[in-house]
Formats: sequence, structure tokens, C-alpha cells
Amino acid sequence: MNANEILETIEMIDNEDLDVRTITMGVSLLDCAGPDPDAAAGRVYDKICRYAENLVRTGEDISRQYGIPIINKRISVTPIALVAGACPGASPVRFAQALDRAAHTVGVNFIGGYSALVQKGFGPGDYALIESIPEALSGTELVCSSVNVGSTKAGINMDAVEKMGRIVRQTAELTADRDCIGAAKLVVFCNAPEDNPFMAGAFHGPGEPDCVVNVGVSGPGVVRAAIKKSGAGLSLTEIAELVKRTAFKITRMGQLVAQEASRRLSVPFGIVDLSLAPTPAIGDSVAYILEAMGLEQCGAHGTTAALALLNDAVKKGGVMASSSVGGLSGAFIPVTEDAGMIAAARSGCLSLSKLEAMTAVCSVGLDMIVIPGDATAEIISGIIADEAAIGMVNSKTTAVRVIPAIGKQAGEELDFGGLLGQGPVMPVNTASPAAFIHRGGKIPAPLQSLKN
Repeated sequence: MNANEILETIEMIDNEDLDVRTITMGVSLLDCAGPDPDAAAGRVYDKICRYAENLVRTGEDISRQYGIPIINKRISVTPIALVAGACPGASPVRFAQALDRAAHTVGVNFIGGYSALVQKGFGPGDYALIESIPEALSGTELVCSSVNVGSTKAGINMDAVEKMGRIVRQTAELTADRDCIGAAKLVVFCNAPEDNPFMAGAFHGPGEPDCVVNVGVSGPGVVRAAIKKSGAGLSLTEIAELVKRTAFKITRMGQLVAQEASRRLSVPFGIVDLSLAPTPAIGDSVAYILEAMGLEQCGAHGTTAALALLNDAVKKGGVMASSSVGGLSGAFIPVTEDAGMIAAARSGCLSLSKLEAMTAVCSVGLDMIVIPGDATAEIISGIIADEAAIGMVNSKTTAVRVIPAIGKQAGEELDFGGLLGQGPVMPVNTASPAAFIHRGGKIPAPLQSLKN
């Protein structure tokens, strides 16, 4: 990097909200499994504390030394359903409690991996874990949960989709006195990546090493500032080139932090996830990037096309900056966590239907969307099924993190505070998909799954 590039990066950090959103340590818990659930939970706690005891301090030291904000330090673990399967008949909630204690002990922001992978069917620990999610998330503070219900290779497990509609609603009901926060820590995936460092969907996949460090960078404010500063009069082709160059610089910073964290913790470096992850802070918004391209407001016709350009350019720029790009990598569109999305949803310009269309070209799916508290479990399952179908057919990750606002109707507000933000309750289509959802079974994998 030359002097101008260094000064440019300093400007990004000081004035454009550039940061490393998270350093996430992935820890395998497969060797903690055993028939005695209390002993297994004890081993889970001990291993996490042993491996991650220096994670927070290391992140803070790197931040001070290089002047790079590192917002979150997190842990992801092996899907707990795999560990709980070794002790059938015992409640998996004791593992959630062990995860929560360990997260508090080492001082991380969140711990992810209270998860099950059921895209092709249910294993011994899967039923129990899924049924325990409402109790686990309502009784812990830092634990995040995810369930993968489909994939391009396997199709969609509609029995799991039906279950998850009910589980999301029950989780919201059990935390209704805390703005339904439990549902904000629960994600339902199709094609879930095994190395995602971002919550609430992070887990440490079975194919990952015993321990690894993954880094998630951010920078919507940087991309927006670049377009505002240099984008006047540019064609969309030239805008794409500008975004690629900006994403390259953002990812190089993430690569530096990841390699340094790996060296100091003596843990292998996994991936850099170069996602543009917004915050409620003014300016740090994916919606504002789309508006800087020429849309009057996010949600207008043309929004999906603009998001497709942005997502593709971010991936291309990031891949050139690191040989270890992974996770989700692209553009996130969480409504309550993005100031521009919040404004567009409040004005009515951004609807749930438009968000669903946008998920066909972004990096995740319907994320942090508040829906009316009287939305039925079947409606939630229908939303999950639609998103899973988009992911399955397009060979991409999609997810649903919706929060039924118990006791609230469309147009009212829910406020989580902090990084999770706030937002309006968005209306849903109330026509019932119940008969379809309750058929159960499986939606077969599409023809494009046959790639061998």
C-alpha cells in the first residue's frame, strides 16, 4: 500500500464507519460428547473457556495497536444437536446454559451454535434441540440458535419448516416482556455456510478444524461515501468498478486483522467474511448505498437490480484481496439494523414482498424483520418455506430471522437497542398457508443439484 492508500484507510475509519464487525473463534465440541449430559456440558464449558480465554483481550490489543475498531468478539461452536445426540432423553437446555456461562466467563458478545442441521432429516439430537429452543433462548442472554432446513443438494425438509414456524412464535412469546428478543437470536437457514462469523447464524461446521479464527468486516458507510464522492456522472459499469476497488481495500484490512489474531492466539486463520453489515448508525447503511446509486428510496422499482450490482461487486473486489474469503460475503439487508431500511419500511416504500425479491440477489435473506404479534405459526412457516425455496433453486444461502411482536400490530414499533436496533412492525399477507404447510414431507432438490 502506498501513502495515499494508508491515508484513505484512516479516513474510512475516522469518518466513514469502517470497522471489523467481529472476530469469531470457532470451536469444535465433538470431543465433548458423551452419555452423561452433565459431564458433557461441563466439558463444553471447560473447552470453550480454555480455547477462548484470550480472545477478547487479543481483539482489544489489535484494535489499539492498529487503530482499527473491532466491534464484537464472538464464539461459534459445533451444532449442539450433534453433541446432545450422544445423551438421548436428556434436555439439551443444559448445553445452552453451559454455552451462556462460558460466553460470560470469557467476555464475548454472543456465542452461536445452539443449532441443528436437518435439511435431509432428523438425527437423534435434532428433535429435542429444536423443541428446546424457546426455553433455551428465553433462559440465556448470549446464546444464538440456528436451524438449517434445506439445501440445493437435499431439497427442503418441510416437516422442519412446519416445526420452525411454531418454534419462532413460541420463542417470541416466552420473551414478550423483553421485546421478543429471543426470536432475534434465532435464524432458519437454507444452504447454511459452516464458517459464517456473523450472529445469530454462526456455527462451527463438522468439516471445520478443532479451532479456527474467522473475521467479518463491514463498511457500508465507506462504499456509500465512495459513490457520493466519485460517483457523479458515472455509468453503472463504472459504479461497479468503484465498489470493487473499495471492497478490495476493506477486505485487505480484514485480512490483516485476521492474520494477526491467528498469530497471537496460535489458532489457524479460517476466512474473511467481507459482508457489508449495516448498523442503526446514520450513514452506515446498505439502503443508503442503493439510494446513492440513484434510487429515491430503498424499495423503489430498481432496488433489486441495484442490490445485485452491489453484491456482485463486493464479492469480486473482496476475492481479489484475500485467498480465504468465505462465510456469507456480500450485502446484508437486516431491517432493524439499517437506518435506511428502517426509514424505508416506516414510509411504506419497502414492503415484505420487495424484501423477499431482494433476497434472491443479496447474501442472506429476510433478516431482523418485525411482524405482527398475531401472525400464525403457519404464516411464519410459509415465510420460511418461500425463502428456503429461493436459496435452494438459486444455490445460495437464504435465511429467515423474523420477530413476531407479541401484542403489537402493523405500524407500531419494537426497539431492541444496541446493534439489533429498532423498527416498525411490517404487515404480512394474512391468507393462510396452513393446509400446504401441514402436508409435511419434502420438497425435492432441484435439477441443478445434480452437478457431479
